Amino acid sequence: MPTLILVRHGRSTANTGGVLAGWTPGVALDERGAAQAAALPGRLAEVPLAAAVTSPLQRCRETLAPLLAARPGLPLHTDERIGECHYGDWSGRKLAELNDEPLMEIVQRHPSAAAFPGGESVRAMQNRAVEAVHDWNERIEREHGPDAVYLMCSHGDIIKSLVADALGLHLDLFQRVHVDPCSVTAVRYTRLRPYLLRLGDTGDLAALAPRPDAPGSGPDAGNAAVGGGAGAP
Repeated sequence: MPTLILVRHGRSTANTGGVLAGWTPGVALDERGAAQAAALPGRLAEVPLAAAVTSPLQRCRETLAPLLAARPGLPLHTDERIGECHYGDWSGRKLAELNDEPLMEIVQRHPSAAAFPGGESVRAMQNRAVEAVHDWNERIEREHGPDAVYLMCSHGDIIKSLVADALGLHLDLFQRVHVDPCSVTAVRYTRLRPYLLRLGDTGDLAALAPRPDAPGSGPDAGNAAVGGGAGAP
């Protein structure tokens, strides 16, 4: 079965603004995010890609633009099932404000029971993303063979939920996974089980250095970055 490369979109204006973007239109890459996207073709230069699949949201399409320019024959597909979580009434709001919402504790501690007002549940988000991956695995293998490699450009919470599924983790543990903007996560699917080959690889270890806004510091110490966070400064 194929190997899937999951790329989180580059850093966006919502990430740096501390806003939970969701499906809010017009959320673009910021200057750093554009630079991250520009570096992606070089990082993947040695990897043969059968196809690319993207979330329909602008920040994902902008992330893939340099890669597509470098590989003009690479087929591109759009799949709404790997689009961002539908955060409903939370979309467009500051994360600092949302930390005071009672629902945030459920999102952090028991996400399998969390449903966003006017949006979808975390469980529904994971189900649609996993279904998309299974469908694309079958299609890529059918069209390109069992050793094919393909790429999906998606969002932090989507990728975290796919990693949890690949590792056989309960959804309540998916907040223990972290992926930075434009990081690469790779999963090799086989007939028996998936194998996690890379997780949140940015090719830059600077993100491991302590920083004031990292999980484990400040008033919200230990909270996961809902929506994925902005990555290293």
